[in-house]
Amino acid sequence: MSRYDVVIAGGGHNGLVAAAYLARAGRKVLVLERLGHAGGLAVSTRAFPGVDVRLSRYSYLVSLLPAKIARDLGLGLELRRRRYASYTPRGRTGLLVDNGDAARTAASFRDVTGGEADHRAWQDFYGLVARVARTLAPTLLEPLRPAAEIERLVGPRAWRELFQRPIGEVVDERFGDDTVRGVVLTDALIGTFADPAADLLANRCFLYHVIGDGTGEWNVPVGGMGAVSGAIEAAARRAGAEIVTGAEIVGIAPSGEVTFRTGATGKAGGEPDERHDGRHDGRHDGAHDGRRDEEHTVTGGHVLVNLPPAVLDRLLGRPATLPEGAQLKVNMVLSRLPRLKDPAVDPKAAFSGTFHINEGRDQLARAYQQAAAGRIPDLPPAEVYCHSLTDPSVLGPELRGRAETMTLFGLHMPARLFREDPRRARAEALRATFASVDSVLAEPLEDCLLRAPDGTPCVEARTPVDLETETGLPGGHIFHRDLAWPYADEGGWGVETEHERILLCGAGARRGGGVSGIPGHNAAMALLTGGGRP
Repeated sequence: MSRYDVVIAGGGHNGLVAAAYLARAGRKVLVLERLGHAGGLAVSTRAFPGVDVRLSRYSYLVSLLPAKIARDLGLGLELRRRRYASYTPRGRTGLLVDNGDAARTAASFRDVTGGEADHRAWQDFYGLVARVARTLAPTLLEPLRPAAEIERLVGPRAWRELFQRPIGEVVDERFGDDTVRGVVLTDALIGTFADPAADLLANRCFLYHVIGDGTGEWNVPVGGMGAVSGAIEAAARRAGAEIVTGAEIVGIAPSGEVTFRTGATGKAGGEPDERHDGRHDGRHDGAHDGRRDEEHTVTGGHVLVNLPPAVLDRLLGRPATLPEGAQLKVNMVLSRLPRLKDPAVDPKAAFSGTFHINEGRDQLARAYQQAAAGRIPDLPPAEVYCHSLTDPSVLGPELRGRAETMTLFGLHMPARLFREDPRRARAEALRATFASVDSVLAEPLEDCLLRAPDGTPCVEARTPVDLETETGLPGGHIFHRDLAWPYADEGGWGVETEHERILLCGAGARRGGGVSGIPGHNAAMALLTGGGRP
């Protein structure tokens, strides 16, 4: 039986971060990945046959990845800042938040709200959020601090408004305009099915979406999300980590034994682009290459689990609680940008940031109520952005200037809506979502879709049930489970389990969530430091 210092179960970006840190520290590391490629769901894919476009199929923007991790591992990533934060159409006008022109943003607030009050409230609120982000971000790479210490660090006002009171209450008090309220609340609902007026889960989601690397900015990874995971994979390989793909884990024991089956054929909705990181050559590294459809057992001094906690429960042979994802993701390639109802705003400005669709405060509340009652919302709230407007490198040479990518993320689409009849419900959700988009545009979005050589429109949709089926994410939950507060009175690194030799290193760890590398870093530090602050 082969022995390693560390066996990492799951070769997504967090597992690769842990592998890189540990291998650089001289540990003998084995990474096991079920799919035929490393990187998990943070990869780039040619989703439409004959269309030379690399889409970030599942994940799409980068906010939480700390610059420290990129520096430590020598990743050399290029993350581009978006000039426009957001555009929210309302009637024949819309709210444009322009990162490069404060006066234009102020004028847009006046046009939409009819006064100055909400713009002043916006500046005050996001000033508070910015101070919290600068304070909290460094603590995400340290052992967990107790709640009282976080309260002292952020101050009583921020603690009360962002940690103790429902974010919906706070937003209703601070802002008077329904559209402005909705723009703020969307960050509390990404991938999270919650009522922000009553559920502090929405507060936790909000925090993770606004504190990324101390700025909260959502940046565009040049080359697509595959460039991120590809760079981390390359760092792990350079450090000496052994990576085996096509290896499905079938058992984990508290003693450190990991059993896996080679010849796994699971694919996350299609193979990734073979050039997703500019370096990956498609090899299946490791001593187990060529041994197909066999079971193997290896032993690790520690096992780091980059799998959802519900999957770990199953592998340990104990009951699991199924989480519930709550999003509809639609990937598209357009032949041109759609026209807006607002003639004063260039579509390139509107779609290069986050374009909000029927996400007013009351619209969000109505959609939540309908989904909670088991119905696909009549007017689904959603948001889109066009990666290629900031990074045209994801388009093949022949399509540059002739096509644009568009990514849509729909809110309040819990897995329960798709359980009974997944195909029918997906089609219904997609129809309702396109109708929602069309209601805020000057022309139907379908008219702008690029068509593949076979004549089919370049559009694909993924529900939580699709994610569960295609990728093995229980409940299709993109964060593996509901997000937790970034502090804990019991201390530790937020990666510990009841078994001393098994640690979490994926999104389901405390301070996990989106594409960040933070839980991978923290699991590695828990081993390298033996506890205590680095």
